Amino acid sequence: MNNQDKIYLSRAFKLAKLGKFSTFSNPNVGCVIVKDNNIVGEGYHQYYGGNHAEINALMMAGKYAYGSTVYVTLEPCNYYNKTPPCTDALIKSKVFKVIAATLDPNPKVSGKGFNKLRSHGILVEYGYMLDEAEKLNYDFFKRIHTGIPWVSLKLASSLDGRVNYVFNKKKWITSTKSRQDVQIFRAKSNVILSTSSTVIVDNPRLTVRKSLLPKYIKNIYPTKYIKDPIRVIIDVNNRINENFNVITDNKVTWLIRSIINDNLLKLPKIKQVVLPTYLKNNKIYLDLFELLVYLGKNEINRVFVEAGSTLSSILIKKELIDEFILYQSPTIIGANASSLFNINQKYNDYKIIKFKILDVKKIGIDIRIRLAPNKSYKKRENNNECNRS
Repeated sequence: MNNQDKIYLSRAFKLAKLGKFSTFSNPNVGCVIVKDNNIVGEGYHQYYGGNHAEINALMMAGKYAYGSTVYVTLEPCNYYNKTPPCTDALIKSKVFKVIAATLDPNPKVSGKGFNKLRSHGILVEYGYMLDEAEKLNYDFFKRIHTGIPWVSLKLASSLDGRVNYVFNKKKWITSTKSRQDVQIFRAKSNVILSTSSTVIVDNPRLTVRKSLLPKYIKNIYPTKYIKDPIRVIIDVNNRINENFNVITDNKVTWLIRSIINDNLLKLPKIKQVVLPTYLKNNKIYLDLFELLVYLGKNEINRVFVEAGSTLSSILIKKELIDEFILYQSPTIIGANASSLFNINQKYNDYKIIKFKILDVKKIGIDIRIRLAPNKSYKKRENNNECNRS
């Protein structure tokens, strides 16, 4: 790859990032078409179910796509789903060469798209800017490689690690700016995961407050393209009924429970899912790994956890989180308030749980710390095909 190629492929990556709030289970992809050292077409995958990046770029290029070089951040798809194969459109346009960053890890595509292009005389090169390619679609890559989604855990606390005020548990710990910042993470997620305990105490909506999103997002994305994540509520004791906001606001909610509540069957946007549970200390617990496997099979790339210390602590102990986002308020509340974590370890099973800091940012009067556990996900053989729409 020469310097000119890198410039065009870098431009494709810049375009791809414009879709990170609206492509749902699909990867973010950008495409640039070049002829005679001039960009004649470019595009990106704008929203789930819409044209892929290559199609948008070809539409812009028109007749100038003939004999061109196509720069794309991910291998073009080769099968029909919600849209026709991008390989067919490239072949029909008689492009000369395709330079891609990486193979699509989806076994339905991986290598097959390139092979189809080659079989029609189109030159193919790939294996460039691989770090950028994986960073761009880290959640998609993780789901394809492991079968489970990327899990981000969000918590907020005071300086002394307290998560509420003793005298008013509904009072916010963090500032308005921090709560606005949370909307960005919600908007990028496919699922918001919480528990029946959180729903009962706070009666939240767990939606994206689009009015609070920054102007740069509003300027890029029409409101209709920014979807509310699916609310997934762990409710193994079947405590959630039709009186809560997550049920009454006519948005999609999945209830993970031990038995089906017949009273909710008539509500079209409420899905009840029965998954394996186990009994510990006379309490019923959900098998969280099985939940993540279920979400992965339903093409969920990214889960944003907003819950209390119990679920948060279990996820951390079981090493099921990929990212920890902590908003810390410059306040001290005192020992009588609830703690950030509830992790009890036996002496003979004790281990320090370590994280590495990814970044620290001042948000209003608060500090936001992004951390990652000292682990990396392991790739596994994954024969489950997934759709790229």
